[in-house]
Amino acid sequence: MKVKFLGALLLTATLTFFGCDDNTGTLGIGMLPGSDGISALTTEFPVTTRSVVADSVFAKTSTGYVGRFTDPLFGYYEASFLTELNCIDNFKFPEKYDFDKKTGILTEDTVAGVRLVVFYSTWFGDSLNACRMSAYQLQKELERNRYTNIDPAKYYDKLNPILLGRRAYTAYDTSVTDEERNATDSYGNKTYYPSVTFTLDKETYGNKWLKLSKEHPEYFKNSKAFIENVFKGVYIKSDYGDGTVLYVDRVDLQMKYQFYVIDTATNVPYKRKQAGFENEDSTAHTWRTEFASTKEVIQANQFLNSDKIQKLAAEDEHTYIKSPAGIFTEAELPYDDIYQKLANDTLNAVKLTFTNYNKQDSPYEFSMSAPSNVLLLRKVDFKSFFEENKLPDNITSYTVKHNNVATNQYTFNNIARLVTTCIQGKDAAMKKAKEEAGDKWNQEEWEKDWRTVYLIPVAITYDTTSSSTSQTMTGIQNDLQPGYAMLKGGPEGEALKLEVTYTTFNK
Repeated sequence: MKVKFLGALLLTATLTFFGCDDNTGTLGIGMLPGSDGISALTTEFPVTTRSVVADSVFAKTSTGYVGRFTDPLFGYYEASFLTELNCIDNFKFPEKYDFDKKTGILTEDTVAGVRLVVFYSTWFGDSLNACRMSAYQLQKELERNRYTNIDPAKYYDKLNPILLGRRAYTAYDTSVTDEERNATDSYGNKTYYPSVTFTLDKETYGNKWLKLSKEHPEYFKNSKAFIENVFKGVYIKSDYGDGTVLYVDRVDLQMKYQFYVIDTATNVPYKRKQAGFENEDSTAHTWRTEFASTKEVIQANQFLNSDKIQKLAAEDEHTYIKSPAGIFTEAELPYDDIYQKLANDTLNAVKLTFTNYNKQDSPYEFSMSAPSNVLLLRKVDFKSFFEENKLPDNITSYTVKHNNVATNQYTFNNIARLVTTCIQGKDAAMKKAKEEAGDKWNQEEWEKDWRTVYLIPVAITYDTTSSSTSQTMTGIQNDLQPGYAMLKGGPEGEALKLEVTYTTFNK
């Protein structure tokens, strides 16, 4: 009894020494050996890595990406997006002013203008690069396909498209004055918002809809009815220019109205006082956003990559990670070897480090940088993790920031719980998978997938409203901004090292 008690105390002390966290796990030690001695040791296991091309990634985001960018290493990638427009519940157009009832506001029962405005706040690449954007009307309703290999041709007729317009632009609009660019409202918020604007036909997309709303108000009851019966959405793409990708915040369909300036005290229009216009009713024009892309409707991004990434992924003396929707690094973790060697010991810490090569000085002005955050995730969890909006649990999924100052590495200091979970859960998981596969069961392939993890570039969002000093993660998704890193390893390169610290009892 004294021996066991002493052993427990020593074990507690050792675990404290190696870090009291949730990432420790026991592989064995069902009974304490008949010895009071206990030792903490470290050993290493080789880890094989390789690059895998990501055909597509799950991208549930309200940001639309549009443009083309060519990198000397990876070749080009093109970005475009499709989006529906939201219709507020029980939408109604403003009404013509009735002088008898003193209701309404419009001078005529018409729309004075219609425009589609693509708003963006940031971009990647050359801000002065000449580009051209095209907007098409969707002819088929979007499906809830959040993957970046979506085919726009399924939703509009490429042979007979409905072109809403084409506009030349540069990301940084030099025609805007500094005064306008830096203007603020009474609250200090900037009033200038970079955008690309398409002028639409006011009869087709304005007066026709206004008339339709009177004949069939149910078409404007909600977004579903509006999309089914009135307007299915837009496809935004770049058809000229290379070197700039816009990050689009939203797309607005705005309408222009002429209205009476009403005296709120009498509900009648003000009378003009200008010479030559005395006693005429005062009127003005205004633009209103009537329909817009929002989180309540479907938005889908498409990314097309050059075939060059296939060749880069096949290189065997190193690996890559590249975003967006480009390349992951996969690693095979030696769970079986760890279990065979340390079955009777206690796992204290498991460290895995991905080191990226220092980049050579590039003459290319807009070269990509290493992704700021990466996710280490089991291959078997890859699809469900993003589709179900999960967060890292520090058991089977972990995130880490790139240390680009000191070590130029992505270091996972302790993935012990991943190792113990996969070792202890293997038999049950294999049994379930075998039953589901039936005649298609392939044990060798399943075991390889079971021990494989992906290193994936991700974008992380945090709760910015909390007063706590520690940030709370609220969301994680595949990184859709350009970035890459070349990592040490590869099938023919130097294997990575899984550094395992464990506690064992002296024999």
